[in-house]
Amino acid sequence: MNQTRLPLNRHQISASPLVLGCMRFGGEWDGLPITDDLVLEGHQAVEAALEIGINHYDLADIYTRGKAEHVFGRILSERKGLRDQIIIQSKCGIRLALEDEGPQRYDTSGAHIQASVDGILSRLGVEYLDILLLHRPDPLAHPQEIGEALAKLHQSGKVRHFGVSNMGSEQIRLLQLNSSVPLIVNQLEMSLDKIGFVEAGVTVNRPQAKEQVFPYGTMEYCQAENIQLQAWGPLAQGRFTGRVVEGQRPEIEHTVQVVNKIARERGVTAESIVLAWLMKHPAGIQPVIGSIRPERIRACRDASRIELTRHEWYELYSASCGRRM
Repeated sequence: MNQTRLPLNRHQISASPLVLGCMRFGGEWDGLPITDDLVLEGHQAVEAALEIGINHYDLADIYTRGKAEHVFGRILSERKGLRDQIIIQSKCGIRLALEDEGPQRYDTSGAHIQASVDGILSRLGVEYLDILLLHRPDPLAHPQEIGEALAKLHQSGKVRHFGVSNMGSEQIRLLQLNSSVPLIVNQLEMSLDKIGFVEAGVTVNRPQAKEQVFPYGTMEYCQAENIQLQAWGPLAQGRFTGRVVEGQRPEIEHTVQVVNKIARERGVTAESIVLAWLMKHPAGIQPVIGSIRPERIRACRDASRIELTRHEWYELYSASCGRRM
């Protein structure tokens, strides 16, 4: 994919076509101390990402209960100059159970957003975030309160850019109407397995539309507003690259065969083909690779240079959805 197709580039952010998701940094979600081995594991993942040209790193305050950001902070402190070479993105808005006496819940109150950012910056050991995302839609969200919190964070220099995660077009529109800072990212689950982002448009005025849960119009809205679409889970937990998952859709096996055929013809890995399918979309989707394994990260090396043909793209899509167009 041509890097200039990324909407982030239109916001003067020189982001790589791929993002490294750091959800697995820090080990398990168990609250146990961070070991030197876990920090080394993080170093090796970042090294592999840098090798294939990734300069954009995605975190969240809840990942491994804060340990992911602590580990990434250690990596930044031990690799002098790295902070100025990369884009750091984190998320807030989820309160995990056991953090306090309340239930696990979403929290986009102004006070929680600001306190979360202070915690993120402290764990990372940095002075600012390049991008902050609101992690999930909060039914009790007050758009004006959120807008005021984001404006304060921007004015203070703690956060340079803002976005959302897992939101539909109308949810974004409502927030934007109440915010003086632009929302420039929307991160959603999209992959050859989670094809709702395509189906929502393709099945309009057809019986299959009633089965769609992906919010119709979200892709088009983000394109129209220059909002960067990011895909979490783009490799579908390895379903198309060797991992067998019990109870998976029957269409998966056929799709695996098509992925492998195209990969052989192109002389690249299956991972690169799976990601290239997403990146063919005119919205300029940024896949967020959620692996900490260096070999898995390196397997994605060729994704951004592959331009699938329409024939190849529709062959993969038809295999995954299990029907002819």
